[in-house]
Amino acid sequence: MVRPKKYLGQHFLTDASIAARIGDALQNESNFPVLEIGPGTGILTKELIRRNFSNLILAEIDTESVEYLKKNFDTTKFNLLEADFLKMDLSALCDSEMCIVGNFPYNISSQIFFKALDNREKVSEIVCMIQKEVAERIASKEGSKVYGILSVLMQLYYRCEYLFTVHEHVFNPPPKVKSGVVRFVRYRSAIDGVDEKKLFMVVKTAFNQRRKTLRNSLKSMISPDTDMTHRFWNLRPEQLSPGEFVSLTQLIDKG
Repeated sequence: MVRPKKYLGQHFLTDASIAARIGDALQNESNFPVLEIGPGTGILTKELIRRNFSNLILAEIDTESVEYLKKNFDTTKFNLLEADFLKMDLSALCDSEMCIVGNFPYNISSQIFFKALDNREKVSEIVCMIQKEVAERIASKEGSKVYGILSVLMQLYYRCEYLFTVHEHVFNPPPKVKSGVVRFVRYRSAIDGVDEKKLFMVVKTAFNQRRKTLRNSLKSMISPDTDMTHRFWNLRPEQLSPGEFVSLTQLIDKG
């Protein structure tokens, strides 16, 4: 068997019924290629193979896991890449859009989501298992104490759904926290009428000083001509919905 490596954040799922539930959660109605991040010992890979997707791609950074998969699986069923997902060029993997699935390493889950956002026109759906707190945070709505940057940015483009909780004892080694499985289905890849780069900057700047009102946290982005009578300016970032951040960015742009 493959030795779990702490520096890679590896916690191998050992319960096949949970792998089946993750596989079932992937809708992939257009039968796009499916990219599994970090297959490890292949417990989820087995479920993905059973579902006969048009093109299954595995991205695994761990050489030992790659060798294990080569020895224990029919490699004609997938395209196995020894690669770091965060450094991959997703546009080079396939001509069509794709779905992403996986038991994401806790230590890079946020980076995976930011990469997916950068490639949102390519990534139509994500089903993943991540740290429960992070899963709840991304799926949370405005007004919640845990609502933050990724909550807003993911919800601007994806319908986010917290599916179920996974307990520590079904992993080798058991993590110190519970995990959550979430599904993200894209409903748009672009937002008309707003500078999306500026929108991302507004969201990040606001939440980086989340205790301040938007009038103070966004001071550097406000021009002398900006309408400062709007109710947004006296609110804190967690009080705005994703759609209201679009309106806020447009307000700043008009100024």
